[in-house]
Amino acid sequence: MRYLGLDLGTKTLGVAISDRTGIIASFYDSFRYKSEDELVLRIKDIVSNENIDVIVLGLPINMDGSLGFRAEETMTFKEKLEKAIDKEIVLQDERLSTKVATDVLVQADMSRKKRKNVIDGVSAVVILQTYLDRK
Repeated sequence: MRYLGLDLGTKTLGVAISDRTGIIASFYDSFRYKSEDELVLRIKDIVSNENIDVIVLGLPINMDGSLGFRAEETMTFKEKLEKAIDKEIVLQDERLSTKVATDVLVQADMSRKKRKNVIDGVSAVVILQTYLDRK
């Protein structure tokens, strides 16, 4: 099974992909977008080109476990994806994924400017790896 991990931001999308065995998550891409329709088309292309079986979408749950505005936007985006792509889409709690990703990049001695360009992709890796480990 091949998995695709997504970290949906307000302006950027981080993308991670699993190996063919579904054990290890790796950085795939990170890009800016202007509309969700554009984003759906790009994800659809990735799913087709990479033979993805399951999409894992990060769900930004608040630290107290409640669902805020971003979580609701994410669930609405999930519905759009489900209509456009005939694949299972799983929501994965992404609390602290950006913090973990930032810590990894700081430990790798990456500059703040470079971190800004890859943080969403690394967060997608954390989201996907968390799902794979849990599965």
